[in-house]
Amino acid sequence: MALRDITAARGRYFAGDDLPIPTPATREWNIAVSDGPVVATAIHDGHRIRPALRPLLALSDAARFREEDPLTGLLTAVGDVRVQVPTSRFELDHNRPRKGAVYAGPDDCWGLEVWRRPLPEAEIAQSLAGWDRFRSMFAELLDHLLERWDAVLLVDIHSYNHRRDGPDAGAAPQDDNPDIELGLTTADPARWGDVTARFADALRATPIAGRVPDVRANVRFPTGGDFPEWVYARWGHRVCTISPEYKKIFMDEHSGQADIAALYAMRDGLQAAVDAVRDDFRAVG
Repeated sequence: MALRDITAARGRYFAGDDLPIPTPATREWNIAVSDGPVVATAIHDGHRIRPALRPLLALSDAARFREEDPLTGLLTAVGDVRVQVPTSRFELDHNRPRKGAVYAGPDDCWGLEVWRRPLPEAEIAQSLAGWDRFRSMFAELLDHLLERWDAVLLVDIHSYNHRRDGPDAGAAPQDDNPDIELGLTTADPARWGDVTARFADALRATPIAGRVPDVRANVRFPTGGDFPEWVYARWGHRVCTISPEYKKIFMDEHSGQADIAALYAMRDGLQAAVDAVRDDFRAVG
């Protein structure tokens, strides 16, 4: 099937004669599209808060930054399609169901007091409209890609803290905190078991900071989050979602200082993992 055939009907967010090219409506996200079955997302990479919300914040920028997933957007380079969300998860969390996508109180976000007072309903509605737009855009994107490809690999990239007791305290025990956790909650072992095993093996084959990374599945985050669950509910086994959760061994989670060499090694390992399974995702007929 020619690419022009799958995009003949212009959609709200993607248009073009050859590829689903982002329209001006998608400028609230950073999106790059090329021809291939691998989608890489960094939906918690962002730090931006819209001006109307800034006076309402009780949380410092540094505290917000610590709980976000900085630099994960750089890892989306492994995708044929790359989606990075510049908005902070503290404004809108795209990995939560719509009802909980705007944090209301400490119970929603690691005991942190985010807001000086309850958010006005109009501000909540504005944020949730962004949730709706993102899901609509992503649905259109995957619909286009699944006309071109028999199946799509979604690499949903995140990171997590492991030094929550403070900058001078020891790290959390390795047993419960792998260097790379693979969220595979929606990847059916019968359909995707071999793919996810080769993906993990390729990650282990690329050293990070001079050692073999500890790569395991579904250790810290057994539920996987709402985003992959929504993808599975809509497209089933045609989308193989792998959610790498990188322990912040690539940065100091308290100061924010990055280890560029470790970050490049992570990117190289993720690229090797994608390359190891790419042939399992083929063009339709």
